[in-house]
Amino acid sequence: MSTCIGGFTYSGLSIAVGQSSIADEIADLIKRPKLQAGICYDPEDPSPELQSAVDILVATPGRLVDHINSTHGFTLEHLCYLVVDETDRLLRESYQSWLPKVLQTTNSNNEGLLNSKSSLYSAFGSMKTIRRCGIERGFKGKSYPRLAKMVLSATLTQDPSKLSQLDLHHPLFLSTGRRRYRFPEKLESYKLICQSELKPIYLVALLQNLGGEKCIVFTSSVESTHRLCTLLNFFTDLPLKIKEYSGLQRQSVRSKTLKAFREGDVQVLVSSDAMTRGMDVEGVRNVINYEIPLYIKTYIHRAGRTARAGQTGRCFTLLRKDEVKRFKKMLQKADNNSCPVYSLPASSVESLRSSYTSALEKLKEAVESETSRKRKLGSKAP
Repeated sequence: MSTCIGGFTYSGLSIAVGQSSIADEIADLIKRPKLQAGICYDPEDPSPELQSAVDILVATPGRLVDHINSTHGFTLEHLCYLVVDETDRLLRESYQSWLPKVLQTTNSNNEGLLNSKSSLYSAFGSMKTIRRCGIERGFKGKSYPRLAKMVLSATLTQDPSKLSQLDLHHPLFLSTGRRRYRFPEKLESYKLICQSELKPIYLVALLQNLGGEKCIVFTSSVESTHRLCTLLNFFTDLPLKIKEYSGLQRQSVRSKTLKAFREGDVQVLVSSDAMTRGMDVEGVRNVINYEIPLYIKTYIHRAGRTARAGQTGRCFTLLRKDEVKRFKKMLQKADNNSCPVYSLPASSVESLRSSYTSALEKLKEAVESETSRKRKLGSKAP
């Protein structure tokens, strides 16, 4: 099997990420033998032996466990290399329930644990796939090579007690720099000081000043994302296509929005932290923190959506005066002491006041309408 990625062809490589079709991934991961005419097959065992079609798997955490739980015939024990991005997410408490599943399916068992209808079969819904590799030198009695796991993260913890959960064998730590946290080389960081009640006006003025460049605006919650996007679309002074992107939306909606953003039909994406990881959108020149992140890790992941692969980019953070000191301390954790103030012309801010008042009224009406609609739907529920 060969998979073509970015114009280069790799043999025995498959990619499993949340933005791609799971059906297409299954076709790449599992090789099903052709059924021959005239041969009777056991109706109680409709699936003949399945053959692994991949030796190297690159996966995001969420999609990886989707395949473990749902893809018939999928296991990890046949792999030579498993590459998992955003590994720090695996070590969070919310992911601990399935981390053991991932690790257990990477371990081959000579006693046929996965061949039998064991607890793993019922838990994972998968059958053992046939190995295509011979015996690895140095591992006598084992008909499989040791799996090499590569875990990646821009903000990977160095706490041994947490890293030990990944069950790494003679781990080797590789870093791109001396510092634990590192910003893209061509990233410019700016802070924008504004009054709390006028923050939306400053955001609109900043978007106008950026001249329609592709931009991601980050908020701290899905609720803030929805309301801010709705408010921005009520500004008549902002001739930009603005869409929201959050974890509350269906995958099909998010995929459609992301496609429009990639193609330039949408210039501004208002997002919760659902966009901070695993997203590479070409041409994103600006990232705006509408709400200051709580942690330096979050700031780094947000800022990392721009200035990628040697390109230039800017990260703006809107701050109240009482947030400046905390923001400075946060950046110092990444040895970043260069974050000048970005000034907007006072006239551009003042000129938006009337539009802001009108937009707020429309937002209030929209929120009341949505609340009423949800109440009606809730009353119809059994």
